[in-house]
Amino acid sequence: MPARAPRSSGPDFLEGAAAFRMLIQRIEDELKEAAKARDKQRLGTLRMLKSALQYREIEVGNELSDAEVVQVAQTLIKQRRDSAAQFRGGGRPELAQNEEAEIGILESFLPRQLTDEELARLAQEAVEETGATDAKGMGAVMKALMPKIAGRAEGKRVSDAVKAALAAKSQKSI
Repeated sequence: MPARAPRSSGPDFLEGAAAFRMLIQRIEDELKEAAKARDKQRLGTLRMLKSALQYREIEVGNELSDAEVVQVAQTLIKQRRDSAAQFRGGGRPELAQNEEAEIGILESFLPRQLTDEELARLAQEAVEETGATDAKGMGAVMKALMPKIAGRAEGKRVSDAVKAALAAKSQKSI
């Protein structure tokens, strides 16, 4: 796959977004390094990621931005977490460990994740910004918050933080 220039990801994409420019090129470079080092685990994971990126590129019909690359990586991580949990539940810890190793490799392509405190603060700000007071306003809060998160937290963590912020707001109004 030839090197490509990324599309603009927007001003609020990521903290330190310069570190994630040309993410596809970085993946390809690391894939070559893993092949030279004969690191089967890393090589297989990077090939899987590259394949998923190529499918996504065909799906959207153009080159992927770094934000889209991060979304694909997050999807793969979520799939691996689900698989690891099922393997553990099925008494196959060696397969779960393999999935967890893949998660570690995939996470290296994600931006720095938000701490629980940072996420809680952003959720509280979004609740104040939207004026939501209960669970009915959760959709509006999520819509306002997700662009600010931009790949720095999983959807479930964001949802839990918004629920907590809304619960705190409703407690204050009682």
